[in-house]
Amino acid sequence: MRQTINDAMDVHGGRGIITGPSNYLAPIYQFIPMGITVEGANILTRSLIIFGQGAMRSHPYLLSEVAAASNPDGQVASLNFDQALFHHLGYTTSNAARSFVYGLTGGWLAPTPVSGPTAKYYRRLARMSASFAFLADVALLLLGGALKRKEKLSGRFADALSYMYLGSAVLKRFEDTGRPAADLPLVKWAMEYCLYQVQHALDETLRNFPMRMVGQLLRALVFPLGRRFRYPNDALGHKVASLLLEPSDTRDRLTEGLYISDDPQDATGRLEYALQKVLAAEPIERKLRHAHAVQPPMVDYQTWLHDLVKQGLIDTDEAAVLREANAATRIAIMVDDFAPSRRPLRQVVDLAA
Repeated sequence: MRQTINDAMDVHGGRGIITGPSNYLAPIYQFIPMGITVEGANILTRSLIIFGQGAMRSHPYLLSEVAAASNPDGQVASLNFDQALFHHLGYTTSNAARSFVYGLTGGWLAPTPVSGPTAKYYRRLARMSASFAFLADVALLLLGGALKRKEKLSGRFADALSYMYLGSAVLKRFEDTGRPAADLPLVKWAMEYCLYQVQHALDETLRNFPMRMVGQLLRALVFPLGRRFRYPNDALGHKVASLLLEPSDTRDRLTEGLYISDDPQDATGRLEYALQKVLAAEPIERKLRHAHAVQPPMVDYQTWLHDLVKQGLIDTDEAAVLREANAATRIAIMVDDFAPSRRPLRQVVDLAA
């Protein structure tokens, strides 16, 4: 069976049906199985490593409590443990209070290091951070080492932590680039998406908490007014798409450090080349729409352009621009096709068997 698959792929000089020259994403897709098997990248990292493996080490007091409990000097151990425990209780109580108060006020009482349109996102991240810290503390207290074995629960904590990190990176990037106003739609979309995902992860954690009554009590502290964050709406998504569909400083900042080519012979460059040609053709196409000039059914595009020139709706230079845009677009969207394998069907069936 494996030989049959290899033979089916071994066409057109060995590049194969999936890995044709037009499909530059295929090698990345083929790498996914390797990423899954090497340390279970898409499972083990989320369910164990991100949160569970560092939960004790990252906690401000838990490691001190364990170290105190392991101290052979009983008097010193008792003193150190009591001190760490009281700090721990104060830390948990503080996070519970912050989570509840920030939840009641929508995060408006949370501190923010900046002013302006992004200040609210700092407050909302602070609210989610307090809720995350409080829930993680309670989970560690009640479940202890068993939390690592609760892989779905650990995975949801990892999701919340990951999206808070990504949200923080978005805000830092905005500050580091000089707070350009043109980038605000990108910042808003990314922050609304990240906050929604953090909320969803914490909500799922509460819904699936091993102790149901405790989960309901924790929900009252974490979401006193319910889930308030919403997924980015379509209007905001359209603004983001508009920024990406035409050359701009925002687009340049977003792609800074990436390999960008407009070479039509390059696998990725043909996309940028097609974008430039399509943008150049837009005013001409707009003029044709205003003139109600529509390509008739069953008429070749080149023939239609020739007829438009004869009618005086466009000149030869405009026809050339439209022709180039059409050709570049077709090349960008075309897929590879190869001749089928010459192996007789009977031989393929025998190999499969």
